[in-house]
Amino acid sequence: EQLVAMLFRYAAFNGMDAVTLEENLGQFADRESVSGWAVSAMNWAVGQGLVEGSNGLLRPKATATRAEVATILMRFCALLKK
Repeated sequence: EQLVAMLFRYAAFNGMDAVTLEENLGQFADRESVSGWAVSAMNWAVGQGLVEGSNGLLRPKATATRAEVATILMRFCALLKK
């Protein structure tokens, strides 16, 4: 959730549209474990396709692996090019 929050703020600062629909998190069993300060950012990340979760979980408090961070950053860079 911390990585997503940083990307969300960067996107907002650079004028990207922020999608923060609540239903974006509804499909994940651990949606209630997202910190209050990160809910908008997580909704945005899921809505933009940056985060897809794993086995129906977001794991917002878990440490992201190098591969997960690389994937999210690649998706974010592709989003910037649009």
